Amino acid sequence: MRSTTLGTTGLQVSRIALGTWQLGGDWGDFAEDEAKAAIHRARELGVNFFDTAQAYGFGASERLLGAALRSELRWHRDELVIATKGGLRRTAAGIARDASPEALREGVDASLTALGVDHIDLYQVHWPDPKVPFAETAGALKELVEAGKIRHVGVSNYSAEQMADFSRTLPVETLQPPYHLFRREIEDTVLPYTRQHGIGVLVYGPLAHGMLTGILSEETVFSADDWRAKSSVFRGETYGRNLAVVRELQEFAAFRDMTVSQLAVAWTLAQPGVDVAIVGTRRAHHVEDSLAAADMSLDEGDLKEIDSIMAAAAPVAGPSPEGV
Repeated sequence: MRSTTLGTTGLQVSRIALGTWQLGGDWGDFAEDEAKAAIHRARELGVNFFDTAQAYGFGASERLLGAALRSELRWHRDELVIATKGGLRRTAAGIARDASPEALREGVDASLTALGVDHIDLYQVHWPDPKVPFAETAGALKELVEAGKIRHVGVSNYSAEQMADFSRTLPVETLQPPYHLFRREIEDTVLPYTRQHGIGVLVYGPLAHGMLTGILSEETVFSADDWRAKSSVFRGETYGRNLAVVRELQEFAAFRDMTVSQLAVAWTLAQPGVDVAIVGTRRAHHVEDSLAAADMSLDEGDLKEIDSIMAAAAPVAGPSPEGV
């Protein structure tokens, strides 16, 4: 597994991180033992970077990840990089953004307990909170760093302007944005900003939430507790149009002895300014397929041909934490 230094943090991380959104209840039912086996397999294959969030089941994902890595966390803690996110809370109307100092302090303590660790390597603000000044959010996280509860601070889903505002109080060390072949808006201003300021970038959704796995079809039916069942991205004209593009990408990948998911991850890692791709799965064999992409290279000709195929695609936006 190739590794890289994550921005200015100094953290040495695998270029693929295992994400755990799918373990929080938003993707339908799953077998915990199978999910733990996938986490174990990722570790065996060299992954040392694991990303979760308090809002992924409000502790469910963090607890499962901590349980799966219990032995590693006890005996090899310094070899692992555990990232989580906070700043969302449950309300009667759904999920709301809350990056207030009080909420973050409570959230960090809850995440430490759920994960079963005494510090978090990378703590990220899940979404910008328009009701709380960035200076207050950043100030609270600075105090938590000084207290030793978190080591490094990042943000997720922030614009370049929002990162600049936040950094006036505490430098943003990492950014976690959505990024995949169907969604590339961060190339306009966000990636140039992170490159200019040495901010590490770990992108989520490189497989377009399943679209780029080659598994989905027009006949796929998502369970009622899978967020994709409510998303316009996974139905109608946009869905059909993009599935046709995926089939072309599959043919392109096959000629290069890749699966389409490996192609998607390799493309993501080939983009300037992207340090890490977060791949989420609940099955060990899917882990093996995705991790192989870290060792696959695409040349300029490949990238141009991929862009040509993608010209027929319908650009999409990602899910929001407040619902889709």
